[in-house]
Amino acid sequence: MDGDTLYSIGELARRTGLTVKAIRFYSDCGIVPPTGRSPAGHRLYDIDAAARLELVRTLRDLGIDLPTIRKVLDRELSLAQVAAAHAEALATQIRVLRLRRAVATAVARRGSTPEEMDLMHRLARLSEDERRRLIDGFLDAAFGGLDADLTGIRRTMTPELPDDPEDEQVEAWIELAGLARDPEFGALMRRVTEQHLADQHGADHVRGDVPRPGAVAMVRDHVAPALAADVDSASPQAEAVVAAVAARYADLVGHPDDSALRHRLLTLLETANDPRRESYLRLLAVVNGWPPLDPLAPALTWFVQALRARAS
Repeated sequence: MDGDTLYSIGELARRTGLTVKAIRFYSDCGIVPPTGRSPAGHRLYDIDAAARLELVRTLRDLGIDLPTIRKVLDRELSLAQVAAAHAEALATQIRVLRLRRAVATAVARRGSTPEEMDLMHRLARLSEDERRRLIDGFLDAAFGGLDADLTGIRRTMTPELPDDPEDEQVEAWIELAGLARDPEFGALMRRVTEQHLADQHGADHVRGDVPRPGAVAMVRDHVAPALAADVDSASPQAEAVVAAVAARYADLVGHPDDSALRHRLLTLLETANDPRRESYLRLLAVVNGWPPLDPLAPALTWFVQALRARAS
């Protein structure tokens, strides 16, 4: 366009690709006023008006409202300020859309009821502070008031949903939050913790105050070779595994390997083998972006069956 040339609204429409109706609208709003009028009273626009119109079109394509565009054009706001604010707003919209898609995906996969869908939607929309309160309530139920410093355990059991989560992280958070809302699961985790602390207290009297591997870790380490070798939990070969774990556990708690000790061990492992506990740990790893955990259920189930078969 020539800097001194004036263009009719139709010529401007052809040069910019906008419709005459759109240009007339922006002109009537005072956003891109005409430079002048022809003798017949028709609007005329110069090159500056055309450039202003191009900027308006770009900002509108980005979803910026007309009052804000007017402030940019009138230099009440800088383009950088508007772009930054708009980028932040778009990021929020994207997060909301991703949450909605994750809920829809979960509902479709699970065949959820309307009530379940409503719960998942509400859990997905929780703010960071609301998520924190929900998890803190669960952790208080599981660990609060116990005579031990469980700060480290609480930290490792805390989900931290990223600001820009992947779909699988959102889905994992929804399921994990459902577990955290379950008071029975909180009570179960407290029983597991109390049993673990009682075992460590017994170890304190025997070997000092240095924490030692608990019963679950003992079972995992001793049963892994048996599972790899496809040893049946009811077979004679399983006896050696049971005896080895029972001996280590007796040493841990400072109690002889007898029927009372094995019953105590059986109760602890049956509680720890609740599928909700493993689900929480699996989902926690997904939400926090940690490597997937090796499942404990196969080893715990194998040992519980082996121990129960030999309980007197």
